[in-house]
Order: sequence, then C-alpha cells, then structure tokens
Amino acid sequence: MSELLKPLIPQRADPFIYKHTDGYYYFTASVPAYDRIELRRAKTIAELATAPTVDAWHKPATGPYSELLWAPEIHFNKDPESGESAWYVYFAAAPSRDIKFDLFQHRMYCVRNKNANPLEGEWEFMGQIDSGIDTFCLDATTFTHKGVLYYLWAQKDVNIRGNSNLYIAPMKTPWQLAGEPVLLSKPEFEWEIRGFWVNEGPSVLKRNGKIFISYSASATDENYAMGLLWADENADLLNPASWEKSKEPVLCSDIPNKIFGPGHNSFTYGEDGDTVMLVYHARTYTEIEGDPLWNPDRHTFVKPLKWDDKGMPVFGKPSMID
Repeated sequence: MSELLKPLIPQRADPFIYKHTDGYYYFTASVPAYDRIELRRAKTIAELATAPTVDAWHKPATGPYSELLWAPEIHFNKDPESGESAWYVYFAAAPSRDIKFDLFQHRMYCVRNKNANPLEGEWEFMGQIDSGIDTFCLDATTFTHKGVLYYLWAQKDVNIRGNSNLYIAPMKTPWQLAGEPVLLSKPEFEWEIRGFWVNEGPSVLKRNGKIFISYSASATDENYAMGLLWADENADLLNPASWEKSKEPVLCSDIPNKIFGPGHNSFTYGEDGDTVMLVYHARTYTEIEGDPLWNPDRHTFVKPLKWDDKGMPVFGKPSMID
C-alpha cells in the first residue's frame, strides 16, 4: 500500500543532503531570498526538519557574485594536490538580476571550511570555478571515482539551442578544473524542452556496477521533470560514448496527488547506511502569481529509491512512498 508523502522541509528548493562519516546529515538548499548559504545538521534525516540553521556565508553587497545565490551543495572533498580534506560549498551567483542574451548571468563559485564541523569555523572564498567557457552556468556537484575527483555542472553553449547542457571535467583541486569540459547531455526530447530547453541540476549515484547521473529538465513549473544518464563503473567517464540516456523522464508531476515539478534532486543514504534516499523539491500547487523565481513554495521531499531486477533505479511517483 502506497503512502502519501509530505514535505520534509518547506520552502527549500534545490535540496542537498550529505551523510558524513561523523554520523551527521548535512543539509543545504536555495533559500527564498537567494542571499546566503544556510546549513543545518542532524543525526537523522527526519530531525533535519527541526534542526537549527546556521547562515554560513552571505553574498556581498556588490560585485560579480552579489545576487541570486542558487543551489548550494556541501561536499567533503580531498584536495588531489595537497592530500588535505575540507568542506566545500559549491554555488552559482550573478552580478545582478539583469537578463542578458535571454539568460541570467550566473557563474560558479566555491567556499571552503577546514573545521571538522562546517556549522562552525570560518568559510574562505576560493573564487570562481572557471570551466573555460564564459557563459551562464550553475548547479555544480562533485564526486570521486577510482581516485579521481570530478566536477559536473550545467552550462550554456552559444552553439546549442537552450539554456544549459550537462558537462563533466576532472579536477586539479576542489576549486580548479584539470581538463576541458566534456558534453554529456543536451535538451533534445519533448519532455526536456517544455517552456525552456534545459538540462540542469545533476546528481551522482554509484550502485550496482554503474554510475548514475540524474538531472532536471524543462521550465521550473509543473513541466519540470527528471531524467537519467548512466555508465558502467569501469568505463571512461570522460568519453560521451560511455553514457546512455533515458528517452523518458524518470520522475515528473503527479497531477492527481498535487505534486508538481519534482526535480533538482540529490541522493543520500538512510540511517541503515545502505538504503538510497531520493531528495528533491516540488510544488503543491500550480497557480503561481508573478515570476515563479520569487515563489517560495518549492518544498524539500525525501523518499526511498527502489530498484528493478536489472539494477536500475525506480523513482516512482513524487507523491508516494511505495
């Protein structure tokens, strides 16, 4: 019998939950004002809902990253050069709210904290993460595989129709790339081009001998939906031919149960350390007044991910715990 799902945390979009070796879950997300990096931690996923919040870093009043701080993610990464590990938050921000060439002006940035508890200590601004392409970019995540730290993000290519495509590159340090961007996916299917041509919000999961990349597509209203890429864990992840792409969305609006536009997900693990938990945002209504950007009602949802007999993830309905 399926159970209807309730939001874990209201008014937090682009949610990211990381389970660390210290036994804590760390949570960050876009706040409605888009003006800061907010962190919280708890011993269980459920306790994140009421955990105290800490404003870890605020945007400056002026400058290239002084507006619209979007989609922060917190990672504990080892520096390939120094061998030192630290906390890093990756985010995108813009110099203003102006639209240029039909897009916002976001670029990608990073801050670092060497304290054991990232809710304490000082956050150091590490600068812009330059992909070598000077265009709108956002939604960066990182992952380590076979000793290589990878950067995965969304960016505009002036020669490809749409807002953003998905790219991957190895990292020299947790704030510098070590290679050229490799295009993995672009908007091409009908469900990826509703309202806007978009591939964004990538998240990585390693399971069953495969590397999975989920991502989000289309406009951020009820058309928002999630897609999936996957590659063999022994393949060359920097070779686009290594990756397969689902022709159909893996998670989309559940209209009868009033969960709309599920997406910009992350993955974490349940308290048992093995169950994969799907973390995503969605709205519970479609009658948005004014610009959807300033509508605060994208809520954080969390539910267990299921698997089929071929080792592929089954996302189910965004409204249901199956």
